Amino acid sequence: MVAFTLNGEARTLDVDPEMPLLWAVRDVIGLTGTKFGCGLAQCGACTVHVNGMPTRSCQTAVGDIEGASITTIEGVSGKIGETVQAVWAEFDVPQCGYCQSGQIMSAVALLTETPKPTDDDIDSAMSGNLCRCATYHRIRAAIHETANRLET
Repeated sequence: MVAFTLNGEARTLDVDPEMPLLWAVRDVIGLTGTKFGCGLAQCGACTVHVNGMPTRSCQTAVGDIEGASITTIEGVSGKIGETVQAVWAEFDVPQCGYCQSGQIMSAVALLTETPKPTDDDIDSAMSGNLCRCATYHRIRAAIHETANRLET
């Protein structure tokens, strides 16, 4: 049994502790917003927050998150999360959309830690998230716009 908090709700799963968090979230719990991309923690599509830190859920064992607070794209809320999602839509960031939950999770973590990020901050924080549609310029612009809106 592994106990943790998922999107603010206490959860206990009776699964193999070696099961990747991604599969526990998607297949056992049924939250499919977190995507499987490469399975090697290289693309960022599976990004969730573990105790507020962006984490690749495809390579994080459920047994390693005992007692942790996990946030998936379905649980993103608050001023930063809601503003990021609104600006993402306004700036037409998603094309195919597959990587976007991971992109948003990384952007929320960045803006939580660095309210007014520079281009270098954004590039560094987002470097682990790949976008096959190459909307990187829109992602950067959306993060800057979100920071501007949160500042006011």
